[in-house]
Amino acid sequence: MPRPIVFDGSIALQHIENQLSFGPRVPESEGSEKVKSYIFENLASAGWIVERQEFNFDDTALTNIIAKSSINAPQLILGTHFDTRSISDKEGDAGRYASPVPGANDGASGTAVLLEMARVLEDTNKEIWLIFFDAEDQGRINNWEWSIGAEYFADNLSYQPESVVIIDMIGDINLDIYKEIQSNQPLTQLIWEEAEQLGYSSIFKNEQKYSLLDDHIPFINRGIPASLIIDFDYLYWHTNDDTFDKVSAESLEIIGNVLTSWISNQYP
Repeated sequence: MPRPIVFDGSIALQHIENQLSFGPRVPESEGSEKVKSYIFENLASAGWIVERQEFNFDDTALTNIIAKSSINAPQLILGTHFDTRSISDKEGDAGRYASPVPGANDGASGTAVLLEMARVLEDTNKEIWLIFFDAEDQGRINNWEWSIGAEYFADNLSYQPESVVIIDMIGDINLDIYKEIQSNQPLTQLIWEEAEQLGYSSIFKNEQKYSLLDDHIPFINRGIPASLIIDFDYLYWHTNDDTFDKVSAESLEIIGNVLTSWISNQYP
């Protein structure tokens, strides 16, 4: 009997390094085009049905990438964003403000975990979609809102999944994850219980801390149970220092292990 494929944090970490080699992944940039091709090719090689959802917002061409385990409607959607912020507006040094965020954690980490999840779930018999959203992180720039890609996707979703789980900024070396206040709490509790069973209760804190605008909100607003997994206690958020040395394979693997185990138990 073949051994099950397990989530490998070192593979996920390599996905982060590869994304950073493309430069900033700001909408319509060269880096954005390269990362979209990278995501598409990795998903296709893992056997997923891959589609580009192309649309325009404020005269800007945007693309969500959708990977489907089958042609059937999804029970579960796992989502993240791949874009990086075009300015570093949390910099203490005003001279660095205009530089785009490198996005090792904020952008690349969630993308890396979902790409490795695609490999782990390659032969799944569960109805799962993996969604890579564009333009999550351009809020409050040129009068844009947050989560534009997720908003467009949710607005055009013709199916009602049982659950949506969004991951964002989950590669921090010092990983601490609190329950996000606006998330669906029964769904969140199931994931946190899975983390506790795996011995990660010191990382998945059993308390609420932040109320955040992220890619789960468009689903919450449409009555779809959605939960956000995020480490918002990240010192380098929206700065020039969101770089490769701030993320770790161990943190990525913890998230991957929790999601893989939860999916296995929740969708037998």
